[in-house]
Amino acid sequence: MFEEANFPDFCLEVISRLGFVEPTPIQAQGWPMALKGRDLVGIAETGSGKTLSYLLPALVHVMVQPRLVQGEGPVVLVLAPTRELAVQIQEEASKFGSRSNIRSIYDGAPKGPQIHDLQRGVEIVIATPGRLIDMLEANHTNLQRVTYLVLDEADRMLDMGFQPQIRKIISQV
Repeated sequence: MFEEANFPDFCLEVISRLGFVEPTPIQAQGWPMALKGRDLVGIAETGSGKTLSYLLPALVHVMVQPRLVQGEGPVVLVLAPTRELAVQIQEEASKFGSRSNIRSIYDGAPKGPQIHDLQRGVEIVIATPGRLIDMLEANHTNLQRVTYLVLDEADRMLDMGFQPQIRKIISQV
């Protein structure tokens, strides 16, 4: 059951509202490891609940960190191979984050508002490697506060040739 994962009440309320009955296998196996701060590689089919397997522990992680001050980078970084996937991840993040005052931005929004939000401070950044490197090189954000890193579809990013960009980003975490 979801209650056994000890997620905050706002997460359990959203889970209930969405009609989820029990965790999927990737969630049941991934949550305990992620909540303990362990490294995790999760492999599961599309529609298996992978996104929530890392997003809910990410929200818990953010909640126990000191609040961001202006100019600090995010606490959670999610890298995705495409903007379309980044948008899907943001949709899941917003279902839960809106109830907790945890702010997130994604690589699908217009650059102007993104820059403003990054400079003001957001707890979660969901981005493609290229857009994130652009924001880092322009000094719109930094990765010094990142303590929770997700490479969603890492195999696909590597197949697409993103290894140099991923290395560059991780070197700043």
